[in-house]
Amino acid sequence: MHIGYHKSKNRERVFDQMMEASAEDATETATQVAVKGEAAIKQEFITTKDAFHGFLDSEWQGSKGEKATENETLQEKKDPLVDEPESKKPKLDPEDVKKTEKQDKKRFRGRNKSRPHIKPTTYEEKRLCLSVIQKNGECKFGEKCIFYHDVAEYLANKPADIGERCYLYDTFGKCEYGLACRFAKAHTTADFKTMEKAELVEAYEGRTLVKNSLSKDLQYRLRKRSVIFKKSEEYLKTLSNNKDKKEQQENGDVCTAEVSAEPKEEIQHVSTEEPLPTCPDIQPPVKTVGPLTDADVIKLRPCEKKKVDFQDKLYLAPLTTCGNLPFRRVCKRFGADITCGEMAMCTNLLQGHQSEWALLKRHESEDLFGVQVEGCFPDTMTRCAELISNYADVNFVDINSGCPIDLVYKKGGGCGLMTRTRKFEQIIKGMNYVLDVPLTVKIRTGVQEKSSIAHKLIGEMKNWGVSMVTLHGRSREQRYTKLADWDYISTCAKLANPVPLFGNGDILSYEDAVKAKETGVSGVMIARGALIKPWIFTEIKESRHWDVSSSERLDILRDFTNFGLEHWGSDTRGVEKTRNFLLEWLSFMCRYIPVGLLERVPQKINERPPYYMGRNFLESLMASQNVDDWIRISEMLLGPVPKNFNFLPKHKANSYK
Repeated sequence: MHIGYHKSKNRERVFDQMMEASAEDATETATQVAVKGEAAIKQEFITTKDAFHGFLDSEWQGSKGEKATENETLQEKKDPLVDEPESKKPKLDPEDVKKTEKQDKKRFRGRNKSRPHIKPTTYEEKRLCLSVIQKNGECKFGEKCIFYHDVAEYLANKPADIGERCYLYDTFGKCEYGLACRFAKAHTTADFKTMEKAELVEAYEGRTLVKNSLSKDLQYRLRKRSVIFKKSEEYLKTLSNNKDKKEQQENGDVCTAEVSAEPKEEIQHVSTEEPLPTCPDIQPPVKTVGPLTDADVIKLRPCEKKKVDFQDKLYLAPLTTCGNLPFRRVCKRFGADITCGEMAMCTNLLQGHQSEWALLKRHESEDLFGVQVEGCFPDTMTRCAELISNYADVNFVDINSGCPIDLVYKKGGGCGLMTRTRKFEQIIKGMNYVLDVPLTVKIRTGVQEKSSIAHKLIGEMKNWGVSMVTLHGRSREQRYTKLADWDYISTCAKLANPVPLFGNGDILSYEDAVKAKETGVSGVMIARGALIKPWIFTEIKESRHWDVSSSERLDILRDFTNFGLEHWGSDTRGVEKTRNFLLEWLSFMCRYIPVGLLERVPQKINERPPYYMGRNFLESLMASQNVDDWIRISEMLLGPVPKNFNFLPKHKANSYK
């Protein structure tokens, strides 16, 4: 697909003129002291907002030709640029004015909760029936089927193909989406038959590229609540017995004669908890008939669990929305050692929600992979851990005790677990009892900014059986504002020894990673730094600053779209789903400033990039923080957007303040 951003004499002349104009406009600001919170960029690249967007619009119109100009004129008719008088505003009381000012200050924090949400299914009014695509013969729904069965009629209403080559066909030898594929010309004959490459099909036959999919049988049993959680019930029974004993002691029904005979000082140390059945000498809880096996009488001890070497690894953080499987594949190519799925709600997993189980999927390239679960009660979290242990292939399970969003926190999950230590202990011990892989925990410094409690919890979690702790150097109250407290992380790393502790926060270069490792942590977890520049893992391992060109970045985005088409599908629904996740990623990636443009290297994660001209049109386009420009980049890779397309990023940029 021709993109149209290559240099020409006319464009070079326009670009030089725009650079000269922007340099003149920026002379005054460059001589003054740099604005606090802005990244330091070389003077010749700094420009103004109007010059920046004017350059992008003129170049984009030139690359799109007459068609683009027609669309722009139509847009101008819809949204005229002529200044109109402001509508009269009602007078407000002084108290109301203060309230509106407070709302304006909070406007750019958190998420865009009221953003328009359009499902990918709405972009295709009527699809081709699955029986026609898979050639299964007659449709089982018969006349009641609402989809197309006439191929010619479907093709007449189908959107135009995006490109002439299909990634799925070129990679695997066949495309399972057939005529519904948006690249169908690459593998469709004149008589509407789908072609295949026998050699490639044979090479991938019997190979499972993605694991941890939810089967229909398991989904049915989860919905009917017929799945048996044997180990979980054993552990939960000990909790109920402990609760009954405590109630009896409070009511005075327990005989205290033997206890009173002992010294009073030791009464406080008497444990009322029933020990977990993990010792080989304990008899099996269920009577067995016939020969006994080792599994009947011998439980897995902590020292016999599968072990994972976390030391000095680069850990890609579990990122909600953006940390999907295609993005993790991109990061694996650049050297990420540990990957983790997006946060999954334990209750949704237990209910068999397909969308929640999709977060557990693992690609074959992810050699060290874990899943992150969120919950607030011991029974659901323990059963969820047993479910994952029995039906998913993972190297570790992570408990999310650092999620700051209100939806999770108000229920007692996420950061809420840090203040509910009794429940937290029961959850960790229960999940440890049913798992045969390491259990890790991700926490923050605390709930309030000036009241850190992580150091108190870490000492307790060592006794509870945690295999690794990840500490984000901010509180829930801070979210992602201000700098992460690495001094506090260093203190907690010493307290956690010998349990490995990973630090997380503000790592955007190899220099940041080196300083982080000097604090004594076992490794570093990278979150927003990987979204802004996924090649950060290569930079850290090779100890260098990598000046990635705009064309190289476009190739990275192209790899992501190819992985997305493989994961979500190459039909209209899959293409638009891939586009949506691409745009979410671009809302972070636009913050990257090329190394060659920086006055001071490296770029800091809390520094806002000012308006600047790139070294070519594509580099300037990728620097834009305008949604329309992100959509333009997506059109380079996935074709034009549908007529009713609308996008607003999920997260607002409040991390600069």
